[in-house]
Amino acid sequence: MHTTHLIVETREIDPVEDLLAYADPARPLAWLRRGDGIVAVGEPLAEVRQPSAAGLSRTAALANAWRGMVAQAEISDPVDLPGSGLVAFGAFAFDEESAADSVLVVPSQVLGRHGDRFWETRIRLAASPVSEEPFATQPYGPHWAGTVGPGAQSPQGYQDSVRRALTRIADGELSKVVLARDLTGSIPAGSDLRRLVRALSTGYPDTWAFAVDGLIGASPETLVTVHDGTVTARVLAGTIGRGADADADTAASSHLASSTKDLDEHQYAVQSVLASLRTHTRALAASEQPFLLKLPNLFHLATDVEGELADGESALDLVQVLHPTAAVAGTPTPAAIAAIRELEPFDRGRYAGPVGWVDAAGNGEWAIALRCAQFTAGSGEIAVTAYAGAGIVAGSDPESELLETRVKFRPLVDALA
Repeated sequence: MHTTHLIVETREIDPVEDLLAYADPARPLAWLRRGDGIVAVGEPLAEVRQPSAAGLSRTAALANAWRGMVAQAEISDPVDLPGSGLVAFGAFAFDEESAADSVLVVPSQVLGRHGDRFWETRIRLAASPVSEEPFATQPYGPHWAGTVGPGAQSPQGYQDSVRRALTRIADGELSKVVLARDLTGSIPAGSDLRRLVRALSTGYPDTWAFAVDGLIGASPETLVTVHDGTVTARVLAGTIGRGADADADTAASSHLASSTKDLDEHQYAVQSVLASLRTHTRALAASEQPFLLKLPNLFHLATDVEGELADGESALDLVQVLHPTAAVAGTPTPAAIAAIRELEPFDRGRYAGPVGWVDAAGNGEWAIALRCAQFTAGSGEIAVTAYAGAGIVAGSDPESELLETRVKFRPLVDALA
C-alpha cells in the first residue's frame, strides 16, 4: 500500500448512548471494555493485509507500514485520550505459516469514549474533500441465532491429541503446549453482527470485546497496552471453573491458588513475557505472587507486568516480540508451535493471535484473541468457526482438558444462541 498524506481531526462531542449503534452491521469494527472504547463508523479508509510471507515477520511488515502512514499524517487531536487521533484496528494470524491474513484496518471515522468523555475522529486522504456529515446510527437488525457443532477436531479427537501431547511432554520435548479445538457452523445471511458484540460486551464487561475483520470475541487476556510510554501486560495461565455455589466457588479458588501444576504453568508464562519485553523496555517489573482473577465462569491466575517503552518503538513492535506467549502456545515456544501444527487438524487462523489497536504515538491496547469466532460472509449464510483451547502440562487429564474447552466455548455459544 503506498503511503499517502492523511488528514486526521479529532474533536470532543456530547455523550453518545450506544457507540455500537453507529458501526457497520455486517462488518463491525469495535474495541470495547467496561463501556469505554472505539468503534469505526462508515467504510474503512484503508486496509493493509499481510499474507504469510518468507523473511520479515508479518507483524514487523505491518509495523513498518504503520510507521510510514504515521509519518505522512497531519493530526489534530486536542482530546488526547486512548484511541483518539489516528488509529488502526488490527487482527493478526496466530502462526506465521497460517493461511489467514494479518490485517490493519484504518477507519475513516471513529467514535470513542473514555469515562465521561466522548469524541469523534475523521480520517481522510489530503486530496479528499472535508465531510461535515453528522455520524448516523443504523438500527439493529432482527435477533438471530446460529448453530455450531464439532469442526475438524471432534471431542474424541481432542482427547487423543491431548494424549499425544502428554507423550511428547513425558519424552522431554516440551513442558507445556496449548491445544485448541474448533466448532463450525453458520448464521443467517444478513445477520447484524453488532448484536453479538453487544451481547459479549455487556455479558463480560471486564474482557476486551472486539470485532475486527470478521473476528469477534471477548478476551480476558491482555497481550500488552501502551499509554503515554508506559507498557503494561497481564499474564493469565492456570484456570479452574467457578463453583455452583459459594462454598464450591471458595473451594475452587483455593484449589487453583495452591495447585503446583497451575502455579508452575503460570510461572512459565510470566518468565516468557519478561524475557521478550526486556530488550524493548526500561525499568521492567512484575509482582512476585499471582493474584486470582474472577470471571463470570472461571478463575484464572494472573500477574501484571509494567515497564517504560524504549524510544522509537510502538505497541506493534511489542506485539511482535510478545506473540506467541507461553500462555497461548506453550514452553519452549518453538517446540510448542511445531507440536500445535502437528496435533491440531486445522489452521487456527487468528484464534489466539493478537487483536487490538495502535495510534500514531505508538500507544495501543492489544489482547490475545480468545473466546472468539471468525465470521466469513459468502453468497448465502455466514460461516462461523469458534475456537477454545487448554494448556497441557505433565499431569493433565484429557477429559478435564476437554471440559475446560467446553467452559471456554460457553460465552460465545450462549451469545450465538
